[in-house]
Amino acid sequence: MQILISNSSKEPIYEQIANQVKSSILAGELEEGAALPSIRQLAKDLHISVITTKRAYEELEKAGFIYSVVGKGSFVAEQNLEVIREKKLKVIEEQLSAVISNSREIGLSLEEMKELLDILYRE
Repeated sequence: MQILISNSSKEPIYEQIANQVKSSILAGELEEGAALPSIRQLAKDLHISVITTKRAYEELEKAGFIYSVVGKGSFVAEQNLEVIREKKLKVIEEQLSAVISNSREIGLSLEEMKELLDILYRE
């Protein structure tokens, strides 16, 4: 499992870790039951605080992506991909609604929006 931390990102480090682990799980790179590095090992590998990695794992566990077994470590939880897909679609819809609202405020036409979306999607 490779995690890249950006010190220039406005996103907190624990969120960067959690988001990258989530992405790996959703992409099938981390399979159900796969062991994650220990909190201490991940902190050491990333040269960050154990508290930061602990918070990332807690967030992942709270969201249902991983589970922990005392004395054994943390593991990838079983995922209901359809439920996750629906949640992601809802987030996308909310974000697109905000984009549409902003676009209307500056007078961007639907055709211009489609063109912009097409360009960005291909990148």
